[in-house]
Amino acid sequence: MKDYLNYDGAVCVVTGAASGIGKATSEILVDLGAVVYTLDIHDCGISGIKEHIPVDLSIKESIDMAFNRIPDKIDKFFGIAGVFGIGSDIVTAFTINFIANKYITENYVIPRLARGEYGAIAYLASVGGSRWMQHIDEYKDLVEADTWEDMVAAVKSKPIEGKPGMVAYELSKRSLNYYIKLRAPDLAARGNRMNAVSPHYTETPMLAGIIEFMKAEGRTSFYDSKGAFERLGKPEDAAKAIVFLNSDMATYISGHILYVEGAMQALIELGRMPVAMDRPSWS
Repeated sequence: MKDYLNYDGAVCVVTGAASGIGKATSEILVDLGAVVYTLDIHDCGISGIKEHIPVDLSIKESIDMAFNRIPDKIDKFFGIAGVFGIGSDIVTAFTINFIANKYITENYVIPRLARGEYGAIAYLASVGGSRWMQHIDEYKDLVEADTWEDMVAAVKSKPIEGKPGMVAYELSKRSLNYYIKLRAPDLAARGNRMNAVSPHYTETPMLAGIIEFMKAEGRTSFYDSKGAFERLGKPEDAAKAIVFLNSDMATYISGHILYVEGAMQALIELGRMPVAMDRPSWS
């Protein structure tokens, strides 16, 4: 039987592997025969991986140390780690969700990525970033800043004083979507691909905090909905989708945001659900 996904022996790096979608993704990759390096601030406890490397994605030096332990050749990168921002400041949350992804991609993944369509990058976005085009002026400078320090300075220049860390969630996911659209055409010149999976509410450790925050803002009509399937997403729903995007089954897909949300977008387009996240991040 032909191996259409073609993960056997592939060197894969997964961030956020200790729980939720990152853990489910890593487990699938191990089952498919991949050589898996997991990165997380917590231990992932997954059998069959090549190595787990502790890393604090809010600290550049911690990332540098982690990638010193990863091979010079990477086949697939899965940028899944993220925080909602509860209990942290906006700069830290934005750094973990976006700045770390861009820094890792530009400084470690692309230089080591296998050339050709086999070499692929996929991130975990969110429906929270689905309206990125309508709000591009609020984060365009953050995405286009060159260095880690420039990106942090750009965040600090925004009107963030007194605002909760959760503000960074929508902002970072919109930034990630824009970054994918910017970089995917450039990467095509070397045959590489870049995509993202964009789930709605998923049964992960982050979920309780998200719902509590949204209900406090009075947005219960949308966020209590479970969509057309009448259930929340499961980690494996998004994990299977992101594994597909980085596989040989998707070699002509790049610059794409794949929604994994149980037909919620269809309900929105039909006017049966309110539009998600249709407001400026700073409000």
